[in-house]
Amino acid sequence: MRNVTMPGFRASGVSAGIKKTGALDLALIVSELPCAVAAVFTQNKFAAAPVEYDRHVLSISRGAIQAVLINSGCANACTGVEGLANARRMAEMAEQALGLPPTACLVMSTGVIGLQLPMEKLARGVPDAVHALASDGLDHAAAAIMTTDTRAKTASAQMILSSGETIHLWGMAKGAGMIHPNMATMLSVVLTDAAITPPALDLALRWAADHSFNAITVDGDTSTNDTLALLANGAAGNTPLTPDAADFAGFQQALTTVCISLAQQIVRDGEGATKFVTITVQGAAADAEARVAAKAVAHSPLVKTAFYGGDANWGRILAAVGYSGAQVDPERTALTIGSAAGNLTPLPLVAAGQPLAYDEAAAALRFAQAEIDVLIELGLGPGQATVWTCDLSHAYVDINGHYRT
Repeated sequence: MRNVTMPGFRASGVSAGIKKTGALDLALIVSELPCAVAAVFTQNKFAAAPVEYDRHVLSISRGAIQAVLINSGCANACTGVEGLANARRMAEMAEQALGLPPTACLVMSTGVIGLQLPMEKLARGVPDAVHALASDGLDHAAAAIMTTDTRAKTASAQMILSSGETIHLWGMAKGAGMIHPNMATMLSVVLTDAAITPPALDLALRWAADHSFNAITVDGDTSTNDTLALLANGAAGNTPLTPDAADFAGFQQALTTVCISLAQQIVRDGEGATKFVTITVQGAAADAEARVAAKAVAHSPLVKTAFYGGDANWGRILAAVGYSGAQVDPERTALTIGSAAGNLTPLPLVAAGQPLAYDEAAAALRFAQAEIDVLIELGLGPGQATVWTCDLSHAYVDINGHYRT
């Protein structure tokens, strides 16, 4: 693994025996300084116990978080009162082992729904995670949060403030299935050494999430455990950024860059995925309308299976736009397919709602690429949006048909 570091943070990833395979399954990130924190969570009504616990913690200690403890292999979701008590106890184990005050640790869990956490394994694993903490342990933490992921997902960025300080950002995420954008459809932690006020941090995170994690889908299922947390420890020593600070926009863009990278890595590693698809809708009545149309295309099983088979069945794309709920005038609609990664120029398939005299073999070639670009022009206004998705393959069914067994 690489020797990645973040000023003022230490991390570890260990095996607590939660996963039957013996793989890394417990991640710990600790800041030397109390952190300003912002977070967004799943909108699923069956929110997991760690989500409920973290929401409570952030409501009472938004400026005093110093650690995040994450287990994989057990989601601690749909586990009732016992599950909530276990989430609290999980946090307390870390706080006590680290010598931190109460409610200084956030917790996250991922894995099978409906199982109680193996607390005896956590009781042994947490001290191991504390002992293994290192300034270059971030990649170990990223590996420890994987479930059906085939690879760890990390991203980083930095910027120089107008006052001369350099601030750094680093993030990790896990997710491959049960991915559908409704705020933080996965687990992700982003760290920064910037000093920034909590309102500015929250504003930047919501913007970044809306333009990254909220713009992806793998299978249309929103998880019970989705959490995206952003911790800022101020180790860079800059004057705290506020929403109206000159450098705020730059920070927000750097954060968005990290989040987009993580979000796209999730789609590229989608369960059974063989293709990465970018869907852009332009000319909508408003941005929100464009996003509705783009998401409908991205969610459609018929569209996704056509991508998997390399079948240039573009009628499925227009059908999805038509039922999306977005404003559509068929006589103004156009559709183009390309593949920038495959060095294939965009091929117009439809104009003014009518099929063009395109070459079928050229269309099939574009649908067969590992990366596909879809451009839908609605001709109604300035609205635009981009959504990233993947195809739907036989392997997705195989993975999820035997997830517990």
